[in-house]
Amino acid sequence: MLDTEPLYKAAWQQAAAELGFDLDDQSYARLIGRPTPDCERELMHHFGSEFPLSRFRARWPELWRSSVSNRGIPTKAGLFAFLSFLEEQALSSAVATSSDGVYAEFSLRSAGIVGRFDAVVTGDQITRGKPAPDIYLEAAVRLGRDPAECIALEDSDAGVLAASARHGDAVRTRSEATLGGRCARGIMRAQLTGRSARMDRRKAGESSSGQLAVSWPGSLALPKNGARRSWNRVTLTL
Repeated sequence: MLDTEPLYKAAWQQAAAELGFDLDDQSYARLIGRPTPDCERELMHHFGSEFPLSRFRARWPELWRSSVSNRGIPTKAGLFAFLSFLEEQALSSAVATSSDGVYAEFSLRSAGIVGRFDAVVTGDQITRGKPAPDIYLEAAVRLGRDPAECIALEDSDAGVLAASARHGDAVRTRSEATLGGRCARGIMRAQLTGRSARMDRRKAGESSSGQLAVSWPGSLALPKNGARRSWNRVTLTL
């Protein structure tokens, strides 16, 4: 939905570098889509006890906010048309993001989409972060729906695993910071473009013919085992 990951990546890598630590791309990739406490534990495991976590915590938000103030937050192509489609069709939606509430609110406001969702669930509101399914289960609860009736749009491996673990369907959207990632239980990628998108859904032992098609205006359906399934709830992710 919002291409925030490159902004986080740049801020975290620069903050680490200023403190004398090299957070390379491969190491950072293990953090994508996970809540901040999990990421901090991963950093301490990777760098060891000499890593100055408190100084890192203070510095990276400064870099992140400066970047957002100067550059804004890029949105995925087709986002506003897609949100309009959801509203026109009276389809409920929720944001399920690993970001803490303060950063999620800041991001949504910077992108001009505050108030366009029925629920917002953030990483600091749940006990277990992605790839555990908790955040998607909570999003479904707040929408008043069974998780199996929801579909998630995700741009990280952790998010795809979280969404699929709660017995729903997930579509992997493209992100410059997450391209090339592999999901242990499936690979789902898509490029949202202006008026329409076709998204391939591949899993181990499953034919690549299973596809999700989204169009504006139009329908949202996932052919599965030859059947066409229509959806009345959509869960989006930052």
